[in-house]
Amino acid sequence: MKKDLHPKYYANANVICACGNAFTVGATQPEIRVEICAKCHPFYTGEEKLIDVAGRVEKFKNRRAKAATPKPKKVRAKKSA
Repeated sequence: MKKDLHPKYYANANVICACGNAFTVGATQPEIRVEICAKCHPFYTGEEKLIDVAGRVEKFKNRRAKAATPKPKKVRAKKSA
């Protein structure tokens, strides 16, 4: 078995978010800086932040509304022989 194959493990590594939240985890780096965390992520906070690029959000909402409405069934007439 090779020696010094695995990186050093830091049991109390600090994670610092751009929003100011800090917490500790186990990692191979002593300090980790992240842009978004569970405290500021829209999915976990319940805030809806949508960045609309070229009307894609409206297109999606329209497609979703259109799919939710039931379509009338077509009645096919039998051919007479």
